Amino acid sequence: MALLKGPARVAIASLFVVAILFLFVFPTRSFLGQRQQIGAARHDLTVLRAQNARLAKEAARLQTDAEVERIARQQYHMVKQGERAWAIIPATPSTTAPSP
Repeated sequence: MALLKGPARVAIASLFVVAILFLFVFPTRSFLGQRQQIGAARHDLTVLRAQNARLAKEAARLQTDAEVERIARQQYHMVKQGERAWAIIPATPSTTAPSP
């Protein structure tokens, strides 16, 4: 059996290194990248579930009569029948200069 010498030995060694890369290194990098993506997706899902729960509570609160009344009074300055609404208007600034 003849031993390989020179360029044939380098070619076989190179082929062996490429085979190792394809069998172990590239799949491992893909696997680690996918694990990172899964971790990020899980975090996003947790955040979205928390936001969903908060929004569901807010939606339920907005369906109550007390909250509707509070918003009507605060944002739209509405009053119940028989109540009086008062508005305080700031004084206009004087345009004349004081005399020295």
